[in-house]
Amino acid sequence: MSKPRLHILALGGTIATRPDASGAMQMGLGADDLVAAVPLLGRLAEVEAETVSRVGSHSLSFDQIHALAAKIRSLKADGILVTQGTDTLEETGFLLDLMLDLDIPVIVTAAMRNPALTSPDGPGNLLAAVRVACDPWVRAHAKALGVMAVMLDEVYAAADVLKVHPTRLDAFASPQTGPLAALVEDRIVPMSLPVRDAIEAARTRIGKASGGAAQPVALLWMGLDEPGRLIEAMLAASDRLGYRGAVLAAMGGGHIPERMADSAVRLAAAMPTVVSPRAGGGPMLRQTYAGPSSEIALRKAGLIWGGRLNPLKARVLLETCLRAGLARDTIAEVFDAFG
Repeated sequence: MSKPRLHILALGGTIATRPDASGAMQMGLGADDLVAAVPLLGRLAEVEAETVSRVGSHSLSFDQIHALAAKIRSLKADGILVTQGTDTLEETGFLLDLMLDLDIPVIVTAAMRNPALTSPDGPGNLLAAVRVACDPWVRAHAKALGVMAVMLDEVYAAADVLKVHPTRLDAFASPQTGPLAALVEDRIVPMSLPVRDAIEAARTRIGKASGGAAQPVALLWMGLDEPGRLIEAMLAASDRLGYRGAVLAAMGGGHIPERMADSAVRLAAAMPTVVSPRAGGGPMLRQTYAGPSSEIALRKAGLIWGGRLNPLKARVLLETCLRAGLARDTIAEVFDAFG
């Protein structure tokens, strides 16, 4: 039986760094270097490797990921692997999931430890990602699994995975759902299929959205005694400081400080404004608490409820909806499907 044909697209990140003269790590390795570091890959698949960029994921843009999605759609392969930095993997993976509707495995992987350290995890993560892409269960359920992230021998749905620690090897998790599968010995052990109704409904409304212009979305984190002056500055500026939408990372089940409730309501009247849980995700309340800054009042005033999406993913979805030219009511319907 022929081996699967896999296409690796390298974007940069810790997995692709090397030390400069001072010993500091700099971007530099390309896709061929990553493949050469894992000789076993050739036994598992026919691998074609391509360097797309050499930048840290903290410097990637929405436009670059839309272009990457278009490139992935154009490839003829049995599976696609994207290597990148971990800083924005939870965001880029989610955006790819919104943009791609393929029946082949699409996997994002990265590294937490750079290649100059004694035990870098990049080669192991790349090998694990290739093993997952070649696995019969994964290939049979690729459309149902959607875009996946493979890190430290676990497989996560890109829509659910979060970076939960800045430096540790076990930096990635899906707190709400758990992993889709685990790698044990030479096996892929399936654990679950994701619930993808909301993703599929969003994709139907959004289309490919790659032709639209970038739509900057403000991310405003709510904290103790927040006065809302950034919102007031946006409202005072004739161009809203260049922003076309906003995400409020709210407290608890969907609350903001009462002192800034009026500002938030006026912001929602000026641009699509999504409320998302700063706790990291999970469906928020809809009808429990009263008061001007409670979920009941904010929803009635026209703020869009982000459901189970954490603020980073809510910002990705809102930017994509705006880029696709969706009206505010339609955007609210897209978010409503996320709970």
